[in-house]
Amino acid sequence: MANGHGPDNGSGGSSGGGRRASRHSGQRSPLQAIFYWLTIACIWIAFFGVAFIGFMAIDLPDISSLDQPNKQPSITYLDRSGALVAVRGGSQASAPVKIEDLPDYVPLAFVAIEDRRFFTHPGFDPVGMGRAVLRNLTKRKGANLAGGSTITQQLARNLFLSANQNYKRKVQELMIAVWLEHKYTKKEILELYLNRVYFGAGAYGIEAASQRYFNKPAKNLSVGEAAMLAGLMKAPNSYSPLSDQERAGRRALIVLNEMVQSKVITAEQRDEALKQPISVSKTLASAHAQYFIDWLDKDIRSLVDPKNTEDLIVETTLDLPIQTDAERAVKAIMERDVKKGVQQAAVVSVDGEGRIRAMIGGVSYGESQFNRATEAHRQTGSSFKPFVYLTAMEAGYQPTTPVVDEPYSIGDWSPENYTKRYMGLIDLQTALAQSINTVAARLANDVGRDNVANTARRMGLTAKINTDPAMALGTSEATPLEMAQAYIPFSNGGYRATVHGVIRIRTETGKVLYQYRDPGEDGGRVRVVSNPALSNMNLMMRGVMAHGSGAGANIAGYDIAGKTGTTSDYRDAWFDGFTGGFVTIVWVGRDDNTPMKGKVTGASTPAAIWKTYMTSALKRIQVNAIPEGAPPSGSLTPVAESALQDLLGTQAGMVQASQAANDNGQNGGEAPPIVTMQPIPNPEEKPKKADAVDELFSEAQKKNQ
Repeated sequence: MANGHGPDNGSGGSSGGGRRASRHSGQRSPLQAIFYWLTIACIWIAFFGVAFIGFMAIDLPDISSLDQPNKQPSITYLDRSGALVAVRGGSQASAPVKIEDLPDYVPLAFVAIEDRRFFTHPGFDPVGMGRAVLRNLTKRKGANLAGGSTITQQLARNLFLSANQNYKRKVQELMIAVWLEHKYTKKEILELYLNRVYFGAGAYGIEAASQRYFNKPAKNLSVGEAAMLAGLMKAPNSYSPLSDQERAGRRALIVLNEMVQSKVITAEQRDEALKQPISVSKTLASAHAQYFIDWLDKDIRSLVDPKNTEDLIVETTLDLPIQTDAERAVKAIMERDVKKGVQQAAVVSVDGEGRIRAMIGGVSYGESQFNRATEAHRQTGSSFKPFVYLTAMEAGYQPTTPVVDEPYSIGDWSPENYTKRYMGLIDLQTALAQSINTVAARLANDVGRDNVANTARRMGLTAKINTDPAMALGTSEATPLEMAQAYIPFSNGGYRATVHGVIRIRTETGKVLYQYRDPGEDGGRVRVVSNPALSNMNLMMRGVMAHGSGAGANIAGYDIAGKTGTTSDYRDAWFDGFTGGFVTIVWVGRDDNTPMKGKVTGASTPAAIWKTYMTSALKRIQVNAIPEGAPPSGSLTPVAESALQDLLGTQAGMVQASQAANDNGQNGGEAPPIVTMQPIPNPEEKPKKADAVDELFSEAQKKNQ
């Protein structure tokens, strides 16, 4: 039996062992499994990678024409009537230079400040890209993507891609950069870069820039001049020696230090370069509207197909005769008031559709290219008050609603009137005309400061708006262009409009590449303020011109409204005025934001510029009436009506005193001297009528609602 069982057991053992061996042969070891899944993952990654690259490559531009010289098209700018304003691009681009014809420190200055690892990377810099990714992950919403671009990537972007900053464009930029590195040597890439990059002031390429800024060929550039040109790459307008030579010098010093770190020059050569003065050429072919053209020029190419290589003709909204009127007015008044410490001025005129008809960014484009009309964010002062009063009008207040001008506090803050006096019982129309700060602050607090901010945004103010207790006095900062856009609805019947400077872009053969379309065209014009609020506001702002702080800018025979603005310590002065369908904003101040020693207010220098300019301009344009003001609704209580009758009894005398002060040249301030309607209150004692007036104020508001 033993023998009988032996074979069975042996057979069974053999059979079982065979089956176990078979199972083991079908399983993978851990290393085999890892290899298998890595292979699968690589296949899928390769598949999606090819698909992704294919998707990105679908709309890649044609890069076969890179070797063609002078690819950059010229741009001819015309005013609204077809008159020539400026030519940029082609006429400012010089013949390419060979890199061997330049001193070594010229191209290497760009490498030192823009791309230190240029000679070792494959077209992109992993270290720089890593830093850029980290910045992009922490950037605020809506901000542009951080750079990290190499010289090769910059060349790809400048030649072939639009200015829009998004992830797709960055990937395409990377793809073209790798292709460029494969096709060209480092020397050839650097040479292409130097001959194609934009240096500001209409200059494309190192040769054009050298001629434009220093009036010499690029081969004769000094170390300091080369550093200054290399420093322009970060922001051509901001660091331009034509805009701010001191700032350009500080940027050049940064470049020089980088050149020392990169061993392009020695510390001794840097110190020697700092001792040599740099003479900047400030000659321009035409002074007309260069600020306006600069503002357009930086974005023009993003409006057309980047594949386009034809010369462009840009039909602009500019009106050269009106532009000339503005330039003459600024020159005359600024020369007259130079002893007051007024250093700079900006002017913007727009029509009721948002078309920019004139723009001045400074007193001299040759001295400074910094465009204060579009880039100088300054406190708006009392020129912000119309948004406060408009919010009140929409809440049911009337121009005749009575208020008390008296000491007033919100927490620890107390506004103060320009005259350091208080008028007592007045109405809202008088408060706006005389630019009374206490009333504006109280009004903003009563109607809600957030509501005031929403009103300003609805009117078109795109600047950041402060909602602190002092907001009604214009603590928010805005550019003249932003204020012009926000005032447009006052002038055109309550419709919002977007400021713009381009009507059409076409080629010399007539092919239209871009046509401006107002955002409201598809759905009709967007009305942002309606009557009676609009008409009441225009009624009150007419009063500013007739017998208020803007009386010095009034022009006989024209329907004009507006508002003055002056900030603390006379750092900024504004005059914002309009007639039917035409708005002009004037700002004056100093670039370093220091006070103007002559106590310049909105009623003085800006008002004089506005009046001088508009006296000529109004003869050239079709002047429309401002939307009519509505008469008082008659909804005030009998107590309020009685108070207003008392007010009207002294109003005539107050107006006569104001006008007499203006005629005698005594009024250099925001509000003219006035006849007070009751004794100036003792700050320690509440005015006797305050409680009664507060009650009728509240009662009138309830009645209106």
